[in-house]
Amino acid sequence: MPTIESLFVTRLYHAALSEFKPKIDADELEQSCYVIAEDDEAGQEWCEANEYPGYTSYASLTDLAWRFPIFKSLVKALDKHVAAFAKDLEFNLDERKLVLEDLWINILPEGGTHGSHIHPHSVISGTTYVAMPKGASALKLEDPRHAMMMAAPPRNKDARRELKSFIYMKPEVGDVLLWESWLRHEVPMNGSEFDRISVSFNYRWE
Repeated sequence: MPTIESLFVTRLYHAALSEFKPKIDADELEQSCYVIAEDDEAGQEWCEANEYPGYTSYASLTDLAWRFPIFKSLVKALDKHVAAFAKDLEFNLDERKLVLEDLWINILPEGGTHGSHIHPHSVISGTTYVAMPKGASALKLEDPRHAMMMAAPPRNKDARRELKSFIYMKPEVGDVLLWESWLRHEVPMNGSEFDRISVSFNYRWE
């Protein structure tokens, strides 16, 4: 009788932000994102120069937790989620810690996309979702083995979830998704007439 097992598992963490304190007021967080976007001239200029749809603070504001108390509280909650994920991954951190490297706002309008990418030099990356109107795009995650598949045939459409080439995660407001930073991902086109708002982040091993 043959034995078949799954090897080299790719883990994805999915939880409600509210599972760990402090509690974050969703309306206040959304309003803060818009206020920052309006005031961040450097970020607006970067988005225009790089043809980024909507707004991101990725290249302009690296100290959101210092500037705004709600982001300081957000980081405290995210630290606990990341610690829980690292425990599940069975990382040997050698008495060192995973610490926040950067955290940024994404406001994606109707028709906006964010192309496929990874997060080099980080250990864990993730996103918490601030506004996900009906029709807003899911997060698309790619099988990291694609580059090695060469002549492999495509998967059946009804293939088991763990064998699919792409996974689409449709988070809700207040959700947190975490993954290892080498996992390629993208945000397909936002099909909603309203903004899709998220806060993304990276953690490094310090």
